[in-house]
Amino acid sequence: MVVGSDISRYPNTPRPTCRGYLHKRTQSAILKGWRKRWFVLKHNGYLHYYKHKKDEGKCRPLEVTKLEGAEIGVDTSLGKPFVFKCIPQSRNRIFYFCATSNQEMKRWLEAMDKAVHP
Repeated sequence: MVVGSDISRYPNTPRPTCRGYLHKRTQSAILKGWRKRWFVLKHNGYLHYYKHKKDEGKCRPLEVTKLEGAEIGVDTSLGKPFVFKCIPQSRNRIFYFCATSNQEMKRWLEAMDKAVHP
């Protein structure tokens, strides 16, 4: 049982396909750089992210993005290792993510690819 998550309240809910911390590139007018965020990729193909792991199931996500039809892939343009990007089908923004290792990046890319092509 996962405490502090909707999974414990709804035991028949499928577990997320992928979850964990990633660094997300921030490009707002005020803040620039990388922010560590807790990401949850649900079985319905939606990527949720929270400020902290403990917020999952307790707070509304900071953002929810539909991955179906999105473009995903490794990105080397930022000169940083383990970076990958996601361009949702709406094309209204580009998400840049940074994993802690190549293995972690591959885990996320595989999970996202399944969400992109259900």
